[in-house]
Amino acid sequence: MGDNSIDDTAARVQTLRSQLQAASYAYYVLDAPTLPDEVYDRLYRELQDLEAAHPELVTPDSPTQRVGEKPAAQFTSVRHNIPLYSLENAFDLTEFRAWEDRWRRQAPEIGQVEYVAELKIDGNALALTYENGLLVRGVTRGDGTAGEDITPNVRTIRSIPLRLAIENPPPVVEVRGEAFLPLDVFEQINRDRANHSDPPFANPRNAAAGTLRQLDSRIVAARKLDFFAYTVYLEAGEGESGGKSEHENPKSKPQNLKSPTSQWQALEFLKSLGFRVNPNRQLCQSETEVQTYFDEWATKRTQLSYLTDGVVVKLNSFALQQRLGFTQKFPRWAVALKYPAEEAPTILEAVSFQVGRTGAVTPVAELRPVQLAGTTVARATLHNADRIAELDIHQGDTVIVRKAGEIIPEVVRVLADLRPEDASKITMPTDCPQCSSALVRPDDGAVTRCINISCPAIVQGAIIHWARRDALDIEGLGEKWVKQLVEQRLVQSVADLYILSEADLEPLDRMGKRLAEKLVGAIAASKTRPWAAVLYALGIRHVGAVNAKTLAQNFPTVDALGSASAEDIETVHTIGPEIAQAVYQWFQVPANQTLIDRLRQAGVQLASTEAAPATGPLAGKTFVLTGTLPTLTRPEATEIIEAAGGKVTSSVSKATDYLVAGEKAGSKLTKAEGLGIAILTETDLLTLVKAA
Repeated sequence: MGDNSIDDTAARVQTLRSQLQAASYAYYVLDAPTLPDEVYDRLYRELQDLEAAHPELVTPDSPTQRVGEKPAAQFTSVRHNIPLYSLENAFDLTEFRAWEDRWRRQAPEIGQVEYVAELKIDGNALALTYENGLLVRGVTRGDGTAGEDITPNVRTIRSIPLRLAIENPPPVVEVRGEAFLPLDVFEQINRDRANHSDPPFANPRNAAAGTLRQLDSRIVAARKLDFFAYTVYLEAGEGESGGKSEHENPKSKPQNLKSPTSQWQALEFLKSLGFRVNPNRQLCQSETEVQTYFDEWATKRTQLSYLTDGVVVKLNSFALQQRLGFTQKFPRWAVALKYPAEEAPTILEAVSFQVGRTGAVTPVAELRPVQLAGTTVARATLHNADRIAELDIHQGDTVIVRKAGEIIPEVVRVLADLRPEDASKITMPTDCPQCSSALVRPDDGAVTRCINISCPAIVQGAIIHWARRDALDIEGLGEKWVKQLVEQRLVQSVADLYILSEADLEPLDRMGKRLAEKLVGAIAASKTRPWAAVLYALGIRHVGAVNAKTLAQNFPTVDALGSASAEDIETVHTIGPEIAQAVYQWFQVPANQTLIDRLRQAGVQLASTEAAPATGPLAGKTFVLTGTLPTLTRPEATEIIEAAGGKVTSSVSKATDYLVAGEKAGSKLTKAEGLGIAILTETDLLTLVKAA
């Protein structure tokens, strides 16, 4: 009886998995749902309950195993079996023909060929490895030679199968493709970030990259990444020709599985494996058909639910691809035909002036909404008074807005010939738009500022900055609550946060008792944040998170820093005269001294606890970062180095042990080479951390 019951449960578990996997494939890959959401949820909960009661029945490819329970400690570097090459760019038909001429010189006897034209998805490349049909590894592109193992995050992407959808799969299958964020998801993420006072992502590609590098896969799952597959390797070996590699062992492959011999066949094969393949592709018989496809999607791409910045053109034949091979950087058999930076005309309806937490006043163009690079643009920064004067911009002007590379939009020029007769010239205000105090602009500066520390905009910005994750990390204190607190004069400085009661908060719009309790608790918990975080949170000009940490290490109490002269502060390595003067002057302001006293009374941490000596594989080593790294941001690279015991400084000196250099490394690289300092790539750094 017992055995039959277990067998019945196992059979039911397998049935549920099959039903849920089929429903997910229909929904996420075919975009043709077969089950109502409530039915899917009911089946999913039933499977969860059965697996919880019988953990021995849980398998890695179960739909319940897509999201892990615990965040990863860090990502490890993995060398690609096959390099993930970037593509050569062509920006018009002339450059495309030049590319075609180059490959034909390598194979002059080749006549007419077929091309496969595919939309170039603006996302992040991934390499997925399947062993015996099961997903075992997902790796980022990295520098093309090595990337990061982000398998737990890859498993959360619903359009990536956990198990291949064929019987008797090859022992090893490697799939390449692009992870991306749909535009509606991207816009929702930025709305959520604004509600939490986090800066918005500039574009979906950056958002996808940041998402893929989250250590907590639950965050990745919530952001709903998508994936298009575009290349497959069976028994992946050397070469980038797709399909069957030269190291494939035909005896180990199921005899009824025919390897694709062309890119078009490979895309169809990927569909049979259960992958989502972009349907907007075309098999072209000539250069003319490629051009027609490119021209067609120049306008149609704005109607897509994701961003594309060009067309990838590949020679269809794998045999020809393998013959042509690679340059040091690119495959000779493929090219990215890019669309130009997108511009559009629109009307300047107004200019608003935003006051930031430092008092800086930024002019913002309020535009008649226009579609640009797949998103609706209604605002663009005008930077400062100098830029306004340079553009000679007037109310009602027709302006050209550009998103070069899908970055934040900018006004690039004004069409003065279309200016209305009665158009008034835009100038910077003389009084603060928030508090009416007189604005100031130094003779040698570009920024116009409000210097009234009681200005509501400055107070609001200061509190939002104080609550940031890398500052006092007050969970739940988002912009909407801060705005109400300031408007109702419940809070006029960050110190006022620590005297708020639940009774003060409950009347706020949509707050209620439960949220008030949580927010008061989060504010109280922030008192234990370290002195370095508090120093950063104070918002002293030029003092970012890294400089705050350096200053806190050298001045372990607020009193030590507050009593230091500018000369004392400047003696700290990496702290220059401008930073030293800004810190010194901040502590001379009586209102700031009062703020420190109130924070002390509230119990906020204003002194460093005794720190243990640095330990780890990089202990005693000093690093400098320069340029743009392939996958890591500066804060992320700094965190990795410091977690391994190393120290990161901002300038190169004889005391520097390593310079980590990315793209567009400048004078720091030149100086490091002159001093004979070891130069590392991102991959070298990750290898050093792992191997040390």
